[in-house]
Amino acid sequence: MISFVSKLVILPTDQTFGGVSASLAMLGDINIGEPKARIGFAGRRVIEQTVREKLPEDFQRSEFLLAHGAIDMIIDRRDMRERVGGLIAKMTNTAR
Repeated sequence: MISFVSKLVILPTDQTFGGVSASLAMLGDINIGEPKARIGFAGRRVIEQTVREKLPEDFQRSEFLLAHGAIDMIIDRRDMRERVGGLIAKMTNTAR
C-alpha cells in the first residue's frame, strides 16, 4: 500500500494583498515570508478607515506576522531554494 501525504508550502512575497491573501496564501501547512514583505488583505489606509484607529507602522510586514503567528518563518530569497528544499525533503521523508 502506498500512502501519500500532501503538504502545502506557501511563499507570500512582497507584495501579497487582496483576495490571494484572504484565501490560498494563508492556508499552507507551512507559510514562509520574505524579510520585510508586505502581506495583507487591504492597504493600510482602507483598514484604518474601516476600524477607525491608527495601526502599528509594521502591521503588514512579515516580521509582524511572524510575531503574531500568521506565518511560520522568514527566509531571505537567496536562501529560499536550499531551505524550502530541505523542508520538502523532511516532509516527504527524503532528507539526506
